[in-house]
Amino acid sequence: MLRIGLTGGIGSGKSTVAAQLQALGAGLVDTDAIARQLTAPGGRAMPAIAEAFGTEAVAADGSLDRERMRALAFGDPTAKARLQALLHPLIGEECERQAAAHGDVPALVFDVPLLVESRRWRERVDRVLVIDTSEDTQLRRVVARSGWPADTVRAVITQQATRAERRAVADAVIHNEELGLDDLALSVQSLWQRWVSLGLR
Repeated sequence: MLRIGLTGGIGSGKSTVAAQLQALGAGLVDTDAIARQLTAPGGRAMPAIAEAFGTEAVAADGSLDRERMRALAFGDPTAKARLQALLHPLIGEECERQAAAHGDVPALVFDVPLLVESRRWRERVDRVLVIDTSEDTQLRRVVARSGWPADTVRAVITQQATRAERRAVADAVIHNEELGLDDLALSVQSLWQRWVSLGLR
């Protein structure tokens, strides 16, 4: 089974590519979805988060207060590192559990926004696929879909790996700048043909 690490900056179209790979037969392990489960009401990570950051990090429903945590992380880089130190081991455990549960699939895709930043992920996958787009396009897409202020989106982009850093670890790059859904799907299908159907690098 080929293990593919899929990554890209916010607004790059990574989730769309993940869905297209699933449609071709890949299993998907989504680390963002796992993180949301861990920090939902009653999530496994919430007791440790409350202990580390106090009750102000916990929303009224018992989930992680994402807005407060985002503001804290942007203002204090050590807070972000502390949160990741709590979450990453739990995410890793759940990733491997889900990977095993997929059984016999031709490829397993790990959707990892912080693949470059975490470094450990490069050793866990056979290939890295980067979805790349300009920061202007990222900004436009995220503002349109989320309603976040532009400054908030820029702050998120700044906190993530640069485009050059992602491309430096990539085995393949899809430039999702002006591609429509059909053209993007064709790019994904071509990559699937090489990597999975033909087993080529």
